[in-house]
Amino acid sequence: MIQQQAAERRHGRVLGEPPPAVIDLDHGANGECPPPAIVANIRHMRRTLLRPLLAALMMLGTLFGAMPAWAAVTITFWSHELGNSFPHAFFTIRGVPDAGGAPVDANYGFTAKAITPALLMGSVAGRLDISKPFYIKGSDAQFSVVLTDAQYARVLTLIAAWDDKTGDGRYNINDRNCVHFVKEAARIAGLADLDHPKLMKKPRSYLQAVAAANPDRVTVVHMHGKAYLASLPPLVATSVGVASATPPAAPETPPATVRPVPAQ
Repeated sequence: MIQQQAAERRHGRVLGEPPPAVIDLDHGANGECPPPAIVANIRHMRRTLLRPLLAALMMLGTLFGAMPAWAAVTITFWSHELGNSFPHAFFTIRGVPDAGGAPVDANYGFTAKAITPALLMGSVAGRLDISKPFYIKGSDAQFSVVLTDAQYARVLTLIAAWDDKTGDGRYNINDRNCVHFVKEAARIAGLADLDHPKLMKKPRSYLQAVAAANPDRVTVVHMHGKAYLASLPPLVATSVGVASATPPAAPETPPATVRPVPAQ
């Protein structure tokens, strides 16, 4: 008897006590119908507790829904103002293609190979500009656009076309500078109203004008680089699915060693 009582105490019940009641809203405890008042109180408590929780989840969904969808490749347009270097425009591409594969995380701009008086005379040799992390942190993310795989492939084609090793590296401060380069990327991303002749030497003003002209197509970021980069989720590779075309590999470009030339 003592051993049986000890065993029943370990299971949460003393010898002789009835088993715990099983409560259910439709049949009450142990199958008995509970009073209507108790049922009403329990259901009211459920509504009171669940509604705030559902509202909070919906609010979080709204907030995160305003951010770019990192399941695809997202292009973000940046500007860098006067400070430790000259005004500059560039873009980053980050995410994983819809077709799957390795994550993408790169940045591209366009600049002259050397800063000389020849810049004011006409076209000079140019090159792709790959910004260092500290430079990006000191820049401003203006807006982002989620790309389709087809658009992503066209952006890579654009990069190769402006690379002096694989395409036309000609730089002209008046009609082929860093702002013209990001303008072509914005065109591929499906943005409209890209012609702003008076702003083609003003990276920040140009990008803000493009964002204002495309409110339904862009996600406005308007954050300092360090804070924006810290807010980005980690990238995770996905399995490769069936796709009609595989985007070409991004051109390999050595890190920049010369600061971007002035856009003004």
